[in-house]
Amino acid sequence: MNPVANKAIAVGNKAASWLYRRSNGRVGGSAKGIPVLILTVPGRKTGIPRSVPIAFFEHDNGYLLTASAGGVKDNPQWIHNLQAAGRARVQIGEQQRDVDARIAGSDERDELWQDVVLTRAPFFDKYAEKSGRVIPIAVLTPRP
Repeated sequence: MNPVANKAIAVGNKAASWLYRRSNGRVGGSAKGIPVLILTVPGRKTGIPRSVPIAFFEHDNGYLLTASAGGVKDNPQWIHNLQAAGRARVQIGEQQRDVDARIAGSDERDELWQDVVLTRAPFFDKYAEKSGRVIPIAVLTPRP
């Protein structure tokens, strides 16, 4: 993706995160019928916390995030940051919590993609087709 597009996405994410936080998720709390959370994870190079709104799926007392980025050809930066950090903070509505994070391995990812993601949001298959890549899935587990 080119630098101008990256900057536009960053500005859009910042504005969307601000609106979400300001309204406790009443604005921006869902997208295409899927709930949205705010993920805050330190940058893998800078350590500076970065926040991004992401659609999520509740699963096994935790959350699944797909790095679909609407079908762009490259993985979004947040998935790389999350993999490097292994932890994050999420806000769902007005509730904030710390989570442990990992990227699902190949077999687990395929199972989650079929049984959870496509079952609840079949349109994600179009994102995979458009991107031409296997879309990673992050598994978030709330910390006690």
